[in-house]
Amino acid sequence: MNAGYEAVIGLEVHVQLLTRSKMFCACRNEYGGLPNGHTCPVCLGLPGALPVINGEAVRMAIALGLAVAGKIRERSVFYRKQYFYPDLPKGYQITQGPVAVVEEGHLMIPGDPLVRGGVGLIRAGIERAHLEEDAGKSNHEMGDGASYVDLNRAGVPLLEIVGAPDLRSGREAYDYLKAVHRLVTFLGICDGNLEEGSFRCDANVSVRRPGEAMGTRVEVKNINSFRFVQQALDYEIARQTTLVAKGEAFRQETRGWDAEKGETRSQRSKEVAQDYRYFPEPDLPALVISPEEVETVRLGLPELPETRFARFTAQYGVTEYEAGMLLQSPAFADYFEAVAREGLGKQAANWMLGEVSRALNEGGRTIETLGLEPAHLAELIRMVQDGAINLNTAKEAVLPAVLAGDGAPGAIVTQRGLGQVSDRAPIEAMVRVVLAANPGQVALYRGGKENLKGFFVGQVMKAGKGKMNPVLVNEVLEQVLASGEGK
Repeated sequence: MNAGYEAVIGLEVHVQLLTRSKMFCACRNEYGGLPNGHTCPVCLGLPGALPVINGEAVRMAIALGLAVAGKIRERSVFYRKQYFYPDLPKGYQITQGPVAVVEEGHLMIPGDPLVRGGVGLIRAGIERAHLEEDAGKSNHEMGDGASYVDLNRAGVPLLEIVGAPDLRSGREAYDYLKAVHRLVTFLGICDGNLEEGSFRCDANVSVRRPGEAMGTRVEVKNINSFRFVQQALDYEIARQTTLVAKGEAFRQETRGWDAEKGETRSQRSKEVAQDYRYFPEPDLPALVISPEEVETVRLGLPELPETRFARFTAQYGVTEYEAGMLLQSPAFADYFEAVAREGLGKQAANWMLGEVSRALNEGGRTIETLGLEPAHLAELIRMVQDGAINLNTAKEAVLPAVLAGDGAPGAIVTQRGLGQVSDRAPIEAMVRVVLAANPGQVALYRGGKENLKGFFVGQVMKAGKGKMNPVLVNEVLEQVLASGEGK
């Protein structure tokens, strides 16, 4: 970005709540299914159908509010936000009005050093989080030139988290979105699935000179990944900065992100509040939340990600980077802790972020579907620690066999004869055989090319079919070479 200008960014995050039923009716809140199969007169907006507030959605909103240190409003009202899209059956969306169930919260995220200097964490405000219903889904890609509407998603409960304009770069927006995603998944109020649309983000961005009034605001939509949020905002910041620096005016508008071309494109002029003709929802009473209800939710909160992060570093000796990676999902964090409780904290982290993550990526699986029980991973780590097998055998032979369903690590090692050879006599014999077979390399080693030691180790391990204790191989090899043998 050109010197002298700063970006002002606020994110609107739509979180689809994990309730069993929709926001104002008893239809199933479930992804997919037969098109228009999860609908009823209420979510279709048929005359005479009356909405009823989903109490579980309210409790989830309270949980989010408590987690971000927000204010839980005792009384809030639902409004009708009117616009006309084919996938909005009523012609309006029921959403909360000027007062939201949650207001004035915040998250702490890393500040971007490129725009803030050496600052550490920054306070990213959350202006409000309000309840509303989702629209349906239009499908224009059936191949017959027609457009179809599936209203299964119409009426699904959403919590819209409106961030304050406290972010100053695409990187900070990325980190903020990651923090929100982590929070709602650890709270258990959203599955966080970006591909299915249960976690969505719109970004508002403008540029200005520091200290000046807000510039012309542009909303960027259709951002369906964390990486694209950063890319879209970096592009839009550069585009607006170029225009402002030239003195060229541009309008407030909504733009879409084209991931293939790496650019934002104009979609329509940006609506203002008056365009939606808000008015109070006449069929719903005010939402009133008692202090007792708030306290009940507070007592049921799980351990929050920030608390767990600090505990992982203190209790298990992992680095802050490792702790952040281990907290990539509740299931992944739970799995790590199940292994780490066996006194294997650091080793568990190494395996989880190394071989286990590699297996997940290669197989396109989740930790829940990987087929590796925490007890089996702990057993495998223990076997390496105790010298029963070496690390290469554990990674290349035992772990794949466990993942293939061939049994527990100990049984596999016994059945296949994979136990590590830690007896000095056979290792010494193998070292002498290797040195005798490579007199030229031995001469070069004695002539000063000591990096050939790795070659000898590799040859011994190969000859021993990977079962030799590598520490003992190195030790014996040094002693034999130092003794003058092999000349």
